[in-house]
Amino acid sequence: MKIKQIIVAGTLLVSVASFAQKDELKALKKIYDRDTPSSEDVIAYKANLNKLEPIVTEEADKVYFNYYKAVLPQIELASLGTATPPKPEQLAKLFTPSAISDLASAYANTLDFEKKSGKKIFTSDINEDVAVLKPMLFQVVVSLDGQKKYKEVSQVFYSMYQFDKKDTDNLYYAASYATNSEDYTKALEYYNELKSINYTGEGTSYVAKSKATGQDESFKTKEERDKLVTIGTHTNPREEKLPSKKGEIYKNIALILVQQGKIEEAKTAISDARKTNPEDTSLMLTEANLYLKLNDKATYSKIISDVLQKDPNNPTLLYNLAVLTDEGKDTDQAEKYYKKAIELKPDYFDAYLNLSELLLRKDEVFVKEMNKLGTSDKDNKRYEVLKSERNKCFTNALPYLEKAVQLQPDNQAAKSTLMSVYNALEMTDKLKALKGK
Repeated sequence: MKIKQIIVAGTLLVSVASFAQKDELKALKKIYDRDTPSSEDVIAYKANLNKLEPIVTEEADKVYFNYYKAVLPQIELASLGTATPPKPEQLAKLFTPSAISDLASAYANTLDFEKKSGKKIFTSDINEDVAVLKPMLFQVVVSLDGQKKYKEVSQVFYSMYQFDKKDTDNLYYAASYATNSEDYTKALEYYNELKSINYTGEGTSYVAKSKATGQDESFKTKEERDKLVTIGTHTNPREEKLPSKKGEIYKNIALILVQQGKIEEAKTAISDARKTNPEDTSLMLTEANLYLKLNDKATYSKIISDVLQKDPNNPTLLYNLAVLTDEGKDTDQAEKYYKKAIELKPDYFDAYLNLSELLLRKDEVFVKEMNKLGTSDKDNKRYEVLKSERNKCFTNALPYLEKAVQLQPDNQAAKSTLMSVYNALEMTDKLKALKGK
């Protein structure tokens, strides 16, 4: 009899726990459905989550418990009211990278479960919330980026990709920021995922200048840009073609593999990419860069020769060759490539700016030696020689820098460098005129 009684008691306990579980879920749903929950509602919501967590057992209850738990930041945000838009610091406090990751996971699991069960309780809510959350989460990204928390930025971008896998740019940004934060394991994972979905990043960017900042801003759609131009916040609308990022992706995969000591895997990754896209010069440049990193100058030179044979009069290709060659410390050859790119494309701002930077880099050597000199006659004579050589360096760079500023007068980096050169060459009239612009 005692054994039977224990079994009955146990059954009753399970039954009571099950009823309690359902009650807490109902209480959560009630608060969840309110447009503007009160601060007391938020406290009750958290209390019900705490009660429910240790007794959730059934699959459906686990899915919905995790959903309710993940949307807590949204409940707290809703409790603040809608009279004014949430401030970036409020969003950053509620939507931490880990909270956003949990939300993305809960959304995915809930959508999968409701698709399987046929009962779409939260499917519509999730689809609507994703559209609302995207701009909010971008504010979180901007805040984290400003703090140089690149690993966290990468995590948020990956979660945003999980929200909407059609927005593959977010996966690319996740990979890029993971690389910047030196989280190479995650970066390689994301780059391989980009490779598997055949991401290129090609497209059109719709650009307009903001009246408030004076800077160009890019928009994904023509409608979004044109709306701001119409209301008067932006001017100078135009379109820019976005080049393929495939070469960059394969390059980074290869470089990470090299960094991890997986040299043969890196060579295979690039070789396989070349076989799939034999005419892609960006992949050829990636392969050349790999062999440059491995100090295999013979293979590097052969690939560069092949690239030039394919398209010898392509200014973008020559510019990329210049960048790559400069990275390999062959500044003389890089200078030739930049000049050829400019010859083919006289309005090539990036080529002018990079070439001027390359030529001005020699100044570091002169300054270093000049700072070591004393006050003897011998040192004074050497100082004058170095000063003359330094002025030649400035004079050589000057026309390219002036052209860069002429092409983009609002570019502060170019303008600031040009003012420094004018100052060094004691060109006071030109310095005053530039400062006045």
